[in-house]
Amino acid sequence: MGISLKCQYGLRALFELAKREKRGLTPVSDISAAQAIPGRFLENILNQLRQGGFVESRRGKEGGFLLAKPARDVRIGEIIRFMEGPFHPVDCVGDNPSHKCALFGKCVFIHFWNKAADAIEHVYNSETLADLVEDEKNRLLAEAACYEI
Repeated sequence: MGISLKCQYGLRALFELAKREKRGLTPVSDISAAQAIPGRFLENILNQLRQGGFVESRRGKEGGFLLAKPARDVRIGEIIRFMEGPFHPVDCVGDNPSHKCALFGKCVFIHFWNKAADAIEHVYNSETLADLVEDEKNRLLAEAACYEI
């Protein structure tokens, strides 16, 4: 299962809001510039994320977006599942497979595919937006330390 560009943009937008969590509302133009996301596309994504309960918005001159709940409470897997649906490495597994395999029920790979899906889900669910913000801070500190002599 690949992650769509739309989902990647959604993740990046939420990450940017998590970085600015203590600052309040963030205009779409600031998110767009910081994360290199086309503005019109971003507005649609943020509206979808608002409907999913990930962000809140305010209109007007001083308007913008902010996280609907603390960054430490938002798991990356939760966002991906909302935007992409369930995790499946192939389209013949899961509760509602989109492809009915001729070997359905007899496939030797089904256990393998389910283990792969579980591993992917574990990775996605092991990080929060706050973890990613902290990772970026640590990376930037490490880079700055490399330049100090």
